[in-house]
Amino acid sequence: MISFIEIKDLIIVTFAIGYIFSGFVRLPGLITNYEKIKNSIYVAAPAVILHELMHKFVAISFGLEAIFKAYYPGLALGVILKLVNSPLLILAPGFVTIPSSTSTSISAVVAFAGPFTNLLLWIAAYFLLKMKNLSQKQVLFLALTKKINLILFIFNMIPFGPLDGAKVLNGIVSLF
Repeated sequence: MISFIEIKDLIIVTFAIGYIFSGFVRLPGLITNYEKIKNSIYVAAPAVILHELMHKFVAISFGLEAIFKAYYPGLALGVILKLVNSPLLILAPGFVTIPSSTSTSISAVVAFAGPFTNLLLWIAAYFLLKMKNLSQKQVLFLALTKKINLILFIFNMIPFGPLDGAKVLNGIVSLF
């Protein structure tokens, strides 16, 4: 179901995201770069990795061959922006390929699965933040999780170019 190459790419993407987001995810008391990267992996990587894996699993549920691939130019851009301390983060860490012969409506469902995952993670963080007795670190972790997932949902639903939103819009338009 998941190949060795996909696992390798998922690991590389996870650590790259941890490094790239280490300047954006600020939790109190973090001193070392290792701690910053580790906590960035906890906060940001699930948003990206689960987004991509949901594309894959929904495609597989339709009987399609779906392969996760790291997008090294997108990762390199993110690393470069981090190295120059850019306040803007542009990142395209990976993608899932499906056959080009896939119908527009199925392609739209597969495309929506990733942003929908971010929406679910945002909702989960929203409700978990309502709980009492959370530590300051837990509140910050959930607040960052909520923020990152909302940004990913909105960004990916923009109906432009290769973004998921364009595929979803094409699928909706094809129904009429």
